[in-house]
Amino acid sequence: MWNKELEAAIKAGLAAKEKIMEIYNHGFEVEIKSDHSPVTLADKTADKMIREALAKEFPKYGFLTEESEDNLERRKKDCIWIVDPVDGTKDFVAKNGEFTTNIALAYKGEAVLGVVVLPAFDTYYYAVKGQGAYKVIKNGKPERIHVNDKTDDLTVLCSNFHLSDLDKAVIKKHEDRIKHVKQFGSSIKTCKIAEGSAELSYRMTNGTKEWDTAAMQVVIEEAGGYLLKLDTLEPIRYNREDVYNREGYIVVNRKENILL
Repeated sequence: MWNKELEAAIKAGLAAKEKIMEIYNHGFEVEIKSDHSPVTLADKTADKMIREALAKEFPKYGFLTEESEDNLERRKKDCIWIVDPVDGTKDFVAKNGEFTTNIALAYKGEAVLGVVVLPAFDTYYYAVKGQGAYKVIKNGKPERIHVNDKTDDLTVLCSNFHLSDLDKAVIKKHEDRIKHVKQFGSSIKTCKIAEGSAELSYRMTNGTKEWDTAAMQVVIEEAGGYLLKLDTLEPIRYNREDVYNREGYIVVNRKENILL
C-alpha cells in the first residue's frame, strides 16, 4: 500500500533537490517571515515544485506545506501531503549542508509515508508504514535501517540553532546515562537515530510544526524507534487545525531510554 505515493514523493523530492542545490551553490537572498524565521528562493521554489508534482498525480489529496497558504479545507481530506521543502533553513543559510527536504503523507491523521532528502549529501531516507525504513546513498541500492539496542552510554543529538535551556537541563539531569552530545541540523538528527548512530533527541519547546516531524516520524517508527509527544508519550497526529507541535517531542531508539 502507498507504493505509488512513495514513488511520486521520492521523484518530487529528488527533483527539488537539484533546484535547491543549484540555488545553494550560486547564491541567494534571505528574507525574514512574520514568525521571524528565514526563507530563501530555495524554500519557495522547492515548495512549488513538490506541490505541483504531487497535485498532478494525486489531485484529490490535500496539502499542508510550509511555504504555501494553509487552507483548512484540507481537514476534510482523508489523505494529505505534508511538506517542508527546506527543513533547516538556518543551516541552509549557514552553508553547513545540514538541511533536508521532508515529504510525508498522512491518512486520517496518521503519518503513513515519509521521505527525507539530504540534498547536500546526495542521500535520502524513506519509509512506509508496515514496510520498514530505508536509506539510499547516491542513487545506490536501498539499505534497510534499524535503530540500535543501546540503553547506556547514550548519544543525544541536538539542534545546531534551536538548543534550549530546557533541552540542556534534561540532558544534564541524565548525564549518568547520556555520555555524548552531538549537533546536527533539521531532520538529520532523527534519521541518524533511525540508522543506529545515536539514541536520543529532544525538542522541549513548542517551535516545530507538522511539516517538521511528519516525514521523520514514519522513518523512525519503521526503523523500530519512537517519536512521541512529551505530555502523553503518544505519537503525533497530523492534519490538525493547529499545526504547531506545542507539546514538544522526544525521539528515542527504545522506550527504556525515555529520559525526561
